[in-house]
Amino acid sequence: MCRLMAYKGTSIIIDELLYKPHNSLINQSINAKELEEPLNGDGFGIGWYNAEISHEPATFVSLNPAWSNRNLKNLAPKIKTSCLVAHVRAASVGEVSEANCHPFQYKELLLAHNGGVEHFSRIKRSLRSQLSDELYNWIKGQTDSEHIFAFLINRLISDHPSITPDSVTEAFEFTFSYIKQLMSNYEINEDAYLNMVITNGHFIVATRYVTNPKEEPLTLYHSEGSRYVVENGITRMEAPKDNDQAVLVVSEKLTNDNHWTLIPKNHFVIVEPDLNVRIKPIKA
Repeated sequence: MCRLMAYKGTSIIIDELLYKPHNSLINQSINAKELEEPLNGDGFGIGWYNAEISHEPATFVSLNPAWSNRNLKNLAPKIKTSCLVAHVRAASVGEVSEANCHPFQYKELLLAHNGGVEHFSRIKRSLRSQLSDELYNWIKGQTDSEHIFAFLINRLISDHPSITPDSVTEAFEFTFSYIKQLMSNYEINEDAYLNMVITNGHFIVATRYVTNPKEEPLTLYHSEGSRYVVENGITRMEAPKDNDQAVLVVSEKLTNDNHWTLIPKNHFVIVEPDLNVRIKPIKA
């Protein structure tokens, strides 16, 4: 079912996020605590922003397990960023290949997904038929995640003058409603789990969502505070230094302490450019 993480805040060395916490994303790749199947070894990816160089993110993906990747281990202590998305994959839809590794990038946007749409092949053609030629040809992999991302971008470009947190939430609601309609049309009765995170480096929009309102979505937490610190595997939010701030959105709590808040069922968590956090119901 995968695990994901998004960070926005004071610039941080990514080793502090990926490796150092007791239940770090790297540890979740081999021993996830909040999934029945603990292994997420079918590849990984990270995307990060450096506004001094480009408004578009850098990405690094690999089909190797995150826990044994020497390149990631070497790079993590040497990359500093104010916005990061990271993902470890347990393959469901699509083969194990770099083209199917998250996060997916479209220009300045990154998306990662935890969950899946059962029998996605039944609705794939209908979903693709709504895309512009550019986005149809942009898709490189086989995953439901990348196709949903393309559909959402198509909505953003065609119906909104700019990409803002509110336009992204509208596009998510439109996309989820359309997927539910397709599932009904093609008699897909299994629930679709759609925990997704999108960022452009300035804001983050994440969803904790399942198509069946009677079921519980996969876990998604956020933590916000002044400054993110890891010491001896324990994470905490400290008092600010020079206007430091930080927000984390994660599939699993990185440590077993009380500064993690579970996002309500079928809600957005929105991290504004000023790092203000909003929780909003998903109308889909």
